[in-house]
Amino acid sequence: MVMERWRPRWGLTPWRPLRDIEDWERQFEDFFGRPMWRLPVEERGLMPAVDVFEKDDKFVVKAELPGMKEEDIDVSVAGDMLMIKGEKKTESEVKEANYYRCERSYGSFYRSIPLPSTVDANKIEADFEDGVLEVSLPKSAEVKPKKVAVSARKKLSTKKKTSKQTK
Repeated sequence: MVMERWRPRWGLTPWRPLRDIEDWERQFEDFFGRPMWRLPVEERGLMPAVDVFEKDDKFVVKAELPGMKEEDIDVSVAGDMLMIKGEKKTESEVKEANYYRCERSYGSFYRSIPLPSTVDANKIEADFEDGVLEVSLPKSAEVKPKKVAVSARKKLSTKKKTSKQTK
C-alpha cells in the first residue's frame, strides 16, 4: 500500500454567490456607520413607484403619489426626458387638555424617464386621481403601425406547367 501526503487545495474556495453584495454592504457600514438598508427616509428620499408601458397608440407612465395634492406635482418635458417633480408636506396637530402633539414631515422627489423619439411632445397629457399620476404620451402619426392587407396568389399546378412546356 502506498501512502500519499495530504495537501490542501489552496485554489478552491467555497461558492458564495452573494459575496460581492456582502462586501459592498460591509464597506458601506464601515464608511457610514450603519447598514445601508436602514437609512432613514429623509436620506433615502421619496422615490415613487413608476410603471411604464406601451399601448397601441401611446406610451403610459403611472406614478404612485399617495397623500399628495395636484398643486404639489410638476410634470415637464425637456428634449427626450419626462420629468416628474414633487414635494410632500404633512402636518398633524393634536391639542388636548393634558398634552399637545405636532408632527411635520417634508420631502421632495425627482424622477426623470427617457422618452422614445416617437413621442409627440405637443400632445402629452397628465391626470392625477386617487394618488396616482398617469401621463399619456401619444405616438407621432408617422410611426403608428399601419395594417397591410395580404393577398394570396394561387400557384399553377406542376401538371399544367409540364403540358405547356411540351407543346
